[in-house]
Amino acid sequence: MLTVVGRDGSPLCGAAVAALESAALVVGEARLLDGLPLPPDARKVAADDVAAALRKVLDEADAGDQDVVLVVDGDPGYFGIVRELLEQGHAPEAIPATPLVARAFAQAGLPWEDAVVVSARGGHLRQAVNACRAHPKVAVLTGPGAGPAELARALFPVTPRSFVVCEDLGGPGERVVYVRPAEATTRPWNSPDVVLVLDNRHALGETGWASGPPRTPAGWALPADAFGDGSGLGPEVRAFVLAKLGPGLGDMVWDVESGDGSVGIECARFGAAVVALDRDYAACERVRRNVRLHGVKVAMASGDVGSAAGHLPRPDAVFLGPGVFSGRGGAEAVRACAALSPSRVVAVPALADVQVILDILDEHGFTSGAVQLQAARLTPPERPGDPVAVVWGERDVPAPARRAPRTDRPIETIPAPPDEPDIPPGVA
Repeated sequence: MLTVVGRDGSPLCGAAVAALESAALVVGEARLLDGLPLPPDARKVAADDVAAALRKVLDEADAGDQDVVLVVDGDPGYFGIVRELLEQGHAPEAIPATPLVARAFAQAGLPWEDAVVVSARGGHLRQAVNACRAHPKVAVLTGPGAGPAELARALFPVTPRSFVVCEDLGGPGERVVYVRPAEATTRPWNSPDVVLVLDNRHALGETGWASGPPRTPAGWALPADAFGDGSGLGPEVRAFVLAKLGPGLGDMVWDVESGDGSVGIECARFGAAVVALDRDYAACERVRRNVRLHGVKVAMASGDVGSAAGHLPRPDAVFLGPGVFSGRGGAEAVRACAALSPSRVVAVPALADVQVILDILDEHGFTSGAVQLQAARLTPPERPGDPVAVVWGERDVPAPARRAPRTDRPIETIPAPPDEPDIPPGVA
């Protein structure tokens, strides 16, 4: 039998004690193996490398019927090792302790039901940084090469935030440090577990009915008059553009010369980090007014996208608005953005430029397409507006293959209560 026991520095619960007292093999970090109630003949394997420890557990578990206990920090089902065990075909019993994130917010004296929780481990530092850019209360689970210093270097000085760095939570070296990002880049850190990245103006947050930030905005493809004089894209075209951009948590979106910031603002409402870029001073001021009007986080940059691209955070999605194609240089702007290898590029060019842009996207490995859109409101009746061309390019990222987890536990089917009949097929 394989059991995963979480520790948080507090006394173990009865189920954890019982599992440890019957264990033949116990594996975990050395600091977590001290003081455990083990039988005299139990074998302890201390390992700093969690992956190596996991392999050891799997080898031992497959070798016989002995009881194996893996000791981990916090809740093993929350960004923890339970997922890896299930993917390997095991069905472990999990006995959790208080999650690291819950302890971190308790130390900071803040509620956290409205917080964004992300992991910077496993190559996800950039997505974690984008979440911190876009949201006022983020808990970041850290790892080697993705700790307080790396977070701070990516955020400072553009995004003003405060850090609460939680080191060795539940261990003998537990320490909670409040610092600014500039200081976090130079201080030495000892086993940081969690970094709370906070906008102090909004750290308390608002009361809600669901955990985490809103997953989708209350409404999108907002009417044209929601963005000042309504000179930007119409809502019907903007809805199609947003569908192709696919903004979400952890994404960095560039809104290049949309004229009013409407595309970037709507992307920010979906939880993405956004940079709006425009060459025209008046357009920059218009974007700033609209950003304040909608209460979202959009960074503003001025200049030409070709020269500014090297100084901006790398994008996951790029929108190239009508302003890019109002004069010469539109094709070069598309080429500069495509060369950065974002996942998605969407442009609104003149009809004459469509084929040129399709060729550029194809050259850079995108799967491209184009459509011409025209819409007219029927209530009250109005004449159709001018047709608008939308060109897009996408990079396919295949999902990793996963094995279906195996479980030896019986699955109980619970019938619907008598007063809650089953929904017939085809009825939503």
